[in-house]
Amino acid sequence: MKLLQVPTAQLEQRIKEELEANPALEESEDTDDEVPQLTEETAPEAETSETETEIEAAEEELKVDDDVDMSEYYDEDDEGVADYKTKDPSEFADPDDEKKTVPVTVASTFHEYLESQVGMMDLDERQQQIALHLIGSLDDDGYLRRELDAIVDDLVFRQNISTNEKELLEVLEQIQKLDPPGIGARTLEECLLLQLKRKEDPTIFTEIAIQILEKYFDQFAKKHYDKLQHLFDMDSVKLKRVLDEITKLNPKPGSLYSTNEAGMRLTIIPDFILTNTNGELVVSLNSANAPELRISNHFKEMISTYKNSKEKTKSQKDAILFIKQKIDSAKWFIDAIQSRYHTMMMVMNTILDLQHEYLATGDETQMRPMILKDIAERTGLDISTVSRVANSKYVQTEFGTIPLKFFFSEAMSTDSGEEVSSREVKKILSDVIAVESKKKPISDLNLTKILNERGYNIARRTVAKYREQLNIPVARLRKEL
Repeated sequence: MKLLQVPTAQLEQRIKEELEANPALEESEDTDDEVPQLTEETAPEAETSETETEIEAAEEELKVDDDVDMSEYYDEDDEGVADYKTKDPSEFADPDDEKKTVPVTVASTFHEYLESQVGMMDLDERQQQIALHLIGSLDDDGYLRRELDAIVDDLVFRQNISTNEKELLEVLEQIQKLDPPGIGARTLEECLLLQLKRKEDPTIFTEIAIQILEKYFDQFAKKHYDKLQHLFDMDSVKLKRVLDEITKLNPKPGSLYSTNEAGMRLTIIPDFILTNTNGELVVSLNSANAPELRISNHFKEMISTYKNSKEKTKSQKDAILFIKQKIDSAKWFIDAIQSRYHTMMMVMNTILDLQHEYLATGDETQMRPMILKDIAERTGLDISTVSRVANSKYVQTEFGTIPLKFFFSEAMSTDSGEEVSSREVKKILSDVIAVESKKKPISDLNLTKILNERGYNIARRTVAKYREQLNIPVARLRKEL
């Protein structure tokens, strides 16, 4: 179950951990050897490999006495061919699949970038220590979210530096002069102001924008444009130019420089690859970076030595028991990898059957309502198993890389009684909002009426819920001049 949860991007690391922990398991170097292919007729539950049969037989015969028969573990004709290789079964594999490397971003982190600038500032040693501590307290967006009095306590206990809020503010003001503009702010308002005040060649519109943020930020945030026009005695054209000064700023200045772990996760390695060949959809597993495995030849040699020795000491017998334990563990891990492949493909093929129209066209309105139970009933798997496969897994399609969780949605009824996916309703909702007049955005009530007219029985509160799930603000906040 744990292996089933591991996405392809982390599978290689999980295999490496097992290789380090179990000396009986090794990565095969015989990549050109013929690998026994797995078909429905020769699935693991129907037929096992010769070496698997040998190990199962040996488990019954391996006893700590002088009559230990090692013939089941050792074959003199065995030249080390990798019986325990694992590779995507032929019906799963992508014929064009190659060993691929996961791209890794190599760059300075956001905090390292700021720390490198501290050395060029006119600060004494004490101030530099405080500055580095403040930089370490910034979040990935570049904001200082912690209260200054809490940072004062931190400096006393961690750095043995006794300071006060006044001194912290003085150092913070120096940090706010670093690049990128806006870092070290404690609020969005302060962040935008820092950027405006550092703007080269400011205009009269820049000055008005600063006044709006300093005195009327609440009206700006709530888009009360009529009030702002009245306060500054200007028409909509001039107000739009003022607002452009603000909306072009970066509300998260640290995000442009951040290359931390959260940023690296944006590199998605798909677990499945969907190909469309003349209208025929075929799913294959992405086996990038997954090494082929086998039982260690060294362990086979140890068995051979024990088999040929005339006197079998207690220590040798203990060693053979250790070998058996490690071989059993290796066999379990390889079987688990194979089982992972089969379970994942079973689930993905069932998703393909249910969502064939959408996967063939990329049109979200073609999605069918589908829940975990639907997949579980068709595959015979437990719902928790289906959930593990769907979690953190992605499929690469012609129209983008999609998380498996995207395919699951609630069912809704139309006027005709037909069940449709909530994804279809969300797509129509986003399409309607996309073409609305931004000078007069459509309210949730009117959106409900539009959907009802199209045959979707949906309540206003459901429209509001779907709009929020789509990260679309309310009509008032979508208004533009």
